[in-house]
Amino acid sequence: MGRRADHEAGTEALVQPILDRYGFELWSVEYVKEGDENYLRVYIDKEGGITIDDCVTVSRELSDKLDEKDFIPDAYILEVSSPGLGRILKKDRELEHSIGRNVDVKTYKPLDGSKMFSGTLQSFDEDKLSIETPDGSTREFARADIAKISLSIDL
Repeated sequence: MGRRADHEAGTEALVQPILDRYGFELWSVEYVKEGDENYLRVYIDKEGGITIDDCVTVSRELSDKLDEKDFIPDAYILEVSSPGLGRILKKDRELEHSIGRNVDVKTYKPLDGSKMFSGTLQSFDEDKLSIETPDGSTREFARADIAKISLSIDL
């Protein structure tokens, strides 16, 4: 594993018991460099949605654990938040959490004259992804053809 993956895996191990205690779900962890700053982002969710108070509680407890274990040598900014509407789904775990939710699929090239598709995520594997479209039909995409998958923003 690389440094980034080690930081993410270590953080997952520390945050999971905290989330279990509160009945929250781990969506994802990412360690990224943006400009001059390193960010350790933890995305959490629960039935009915995560509140700001939930994020503050997890952030405080996780911050204490990260200080105690001190396995990330670089300075970083810890952010704990909900996945958010419109969130891009990058990892299989994020897709797994999104089964049954409305998603937008953007393809690299037009399929049947369009590059944008919306529907309810039904299933996925390493090669393909299936959504149920608003008309009730099933649409299947090769994963290699997908440029981006994100949670739909329904206003």
